[in-house]
Amino acid sequence: MSIRPAILALAVSISSSAFAQTATENQIVGTWRMMSATIDPGGKNIAAYGEKPNGLLVFTPDMHFVEVLTDAEIPPFASNVRGEGTDDENRTAMARSIGFFGTYTVDEKGEFSGNRVEGSTFPNWIGSVRTRDDLTLVVDGDRMTENFRRPDGTRIRIEFQRVK
Repeated sequence: MSIRPAILALAVSISSSAFAQTATENQIVGTWRMMSATIDPGGKNIAAYGEKPNGLLVFTPDMHFVEVLTDAEIPPFASNVRGEGTDDENRTAMARSIGFFGTYTVDEKGEFSGNRVEGSTFPNWIGSVRTRDDLTLVVDGDRMTENFRRPDGTRIRIEFQRVK
């Protein structure tokens, strides 16, 4: 074996073990299905995405995330064309769903430490950075709880189940 293939094999081996170590330390990496979501405006505890919340939260090993949360009971648009909903249809769809993506960080224990939103169906979130002060993700086995505090102080709690 010449020197070049040996060095390449060593580099691949080190890189693979570093990746495996990172993946096992990162507690949130993977795909999570939303099981429940509640919002607490003014001391009330109501369903944030209806009685049948539907959503996925995905954390990739390369530190990207995508979250899409919807109410499964949003009625379809009468026109059957995405860009041609009525004002009421558009308002309902916007109020009862959200989709966004970006990057995230974990600390030395592999626990979520923050994220940065790069794109969102709610444009006001684009560029926002969230720390543990307004967003926490706590993993307990195959369950994860997200607690989010909106800028107006409203709290949202979402329960997720790891998808296997």
